[in-house]
Amino acid sequence: MTLVRFGVAAGTPLAPDEAYYWVWSRVLQPGYLDDSPMVALWIRVGTLLAGASPLGVRLLGPVAAAAGSFLIYRAAGDFFPERPGTGLTAAGLLNATLLFGVGSVIMTPDTPLLFFWGLGLFALARLAASGDGRWWLLAGLAGGLALDSKYTGLLFLAAVGLWLLASRDARRWLGRPEPWLGLGLAFLVFLPVVVWNGLNHWASFAKQGGRVGAWHPAEAVRFQAELWGGQVGLFTPLVFLLVAAGSWRMAARALREGAPAGILLSLLTLLPAAVFVQHAFGGRVQGNWPAVLYPSAVLAGAWLAGRPWEGLRVPAMALGLAISGFVYLQALAAPFPLPPGLDPSLRELGGWSALATRVGALGREDGAQFLAVHDYGTAAEMAFLGRGPQPVVGAARRWRFFRLPAAAPVIGGRSGLLLLRRGRGSPDARLWGVLAPPIALVRARRGVAAEAYLLYRVRARRGVPGVILPGR
Repeated sequence: MTLVRFGVAAGTPLAPDEAYYWVWSRVLQPGYLDDSPMVALWIRVGTLLAGASPLGVRLLGPVAAAAGSFLIYRAAGDFFPERPGTGLTAAGLLNATLLFGVGSVIMTPDTPLLFFWGLGLFALARLAASGDGRWWLLAGLAGGLALDSKYTGLLFLAAVGLWLLASRDARRWLGRPEPWLGLGLAFLVFLPVVVWNGLNHWASFAKQGGRVGAWHPAEAVRFQAELWGGQVGLFTPLVFLLVAAGSWRMAARALREGAPAGILLSLLTLLPAAVFVQHAFGGRVQGNWPAVLYPSAVLAGAWLAGRPWEGLRVPAMALGLAISGFVYLQALAAPFPLPPGLDPSLRELGGWSALATRVGALGREDGAQFLAVHDYGTAAEMAFLGRGPQPVVGAARRWRFFRLPAAAPVIGGRSGLLLLRRGRGSPDARLWGVLAPPIALVRARRGVAAEAYLLYRVRARRGVPGVILPGR
């Protein structure tokens, strides 16, 4: 499976968010507006080893998926020694989910987050099996590195803290130094992100924390339906059935018997689930956000015994792997002419190379001195592909948090091109003087349109916001 994932990672173009994170990797810093910095470091390592290519950007994804699967396998053996084979089932269920299958061939903050979350789960399982307090240090380090990957890593530390309070057997650790040292280690590795935020007006914390407490009851039914429907699809239906039943039974048993492992796994599953359910009363929850509950959920699903659950394991894995295989095939070869609404691979991956080549050719014909793009993902794609002689300008205020050359001194008063997604507004007259009617462009794959654009010839005003993006 890892070899297949390397092939898919190498054979498909970058999605806009991946190109954006690649820009992060060119400007390593302790924090970014959108999230924690770990994904940038992973991409930098991958591109140093395999070059500035889709495989280089994604190189550590299949590696982390394989290593993370082994960690879940070992954790199950420590949590459930009385049930041989649970580890292999748990690893199989995890790999059968569409979220993990797709997440292992693209590079987003969820990729390192899931690995470090799994590492923390493994450390706690070793702690439960051995009683050796030194495993708290690895658990704390993993929790801090999960926070360095994505702010939802905080839920790992919160769930472990609740476990220490809720489990009678776990409370004995509160009087020992090891868990407190682990917590200190977690804070220490996350401290650079805190310092960066403090030096940048708490921008990233404010952006992510601004979602907390939103309340739109009129939209709640739709948001909840999207959340649960999306998770049925991303777990894949039979895996979802297994993990839902397993999580329910494990939580009930934990309440009844007070088993430390059951309490811990229930908290690691149900606390994130509760947070995202609460969020869905006030806003849309993206399908990948609940990724953190997948490791503990598949452990609960693998633990589930008896009929009909044991008979569902192999069909669940087979169906999940078949769905992931279909997605891989469509991303690589697009044998089915699906519209973008039904084909995320077309919507995210299709036609970028041809679009960048066309824009670059038009820029050379026109003698353009820059290519400006407002949308950050499209701007990052154009910079990564680099098909034109002119520099790419990320013309949005979000770029001011990067240590990159300011665009205004370079392009002010000069003529160039402005690429806008159709239907997303027209050139701001305060920033751009339009010199000619726009040229309509379409990003497409095998004749199926993914998105339409308008390319304007413009003259930049002196106060254009944004930066000059790095190329390969």
